[in-house]
Amino acid sequence: MNYPIIAKEGWLFVGLSSFLSLFLTYIQSPFCLVSWVITVFILQFFRDPLRKKPADQNVILSAADGKVIAIEKVKDPYQNKNALKVSVFMNVFNVHSNKGPISGKILEKFYFPGKFLNAALSKASLENERCAIVIETENGETITCVQIAGLIARRILCYKNKGENISSGERYGFIRFGSRVDLYLPLNAKIKVNLGQVVKNTESVIATL
Repeated sequence: MNYPIIAKEGWLFVGLSSFLSLFLTYIQSPFCLVSWVITVFILQFFRDPLRKKPADQNVILSAADGKVIAIEKVKDPYQNKNALKVSVFMNVFNVHSNKGPISGKILEKFYFPGKFLNAALSKASLENERCAIVIETENGETITCVQIAGLIARRILCYKNKGENISSGERYGFIRFGSRVDLYLPLNAKIKVNLGQVVKNTESVIATL
């Protein structure tokens, strides 16, 4: 899969910030240094490096870059059944492009407007703005992947819809400026990460089936 190293969601921001920085530099404004710092921050925020996924097909990959902040048995509110939840928190310095955790067909897609609490809080899973997709794998297992807005995040982008197929490691969404992704996994999934562990989308294995 080919896509730009700077995510398309950031092109407008990068362009405007770069233009302003160049203009301030040209007129020798004392604010040009601040403008260039902001431009560099925007570039790093919207970076989307190409990742190599594991060859094993029976793995659930991380959908996001960040830190594992929750591993617990809960009820999946989107499928109304017990599940293992693994949550990854993204700060403003993480890659915010979201990738498919496993290959399959999208059975359902849910969007809920909500609050913009700190995404590190457990209640953010059910109270914040969020978008969830339920993926059915080839062997009939179902996994829910939820994009959750955070304290600063104000835009969740999900490019997949009900009835479409998704591939593991496929770029399917983006969350702007700090957020969280929850994975609701089958109870028979074997968790391969620990609390506090730093993970990367596509590369890190969250669990095996």
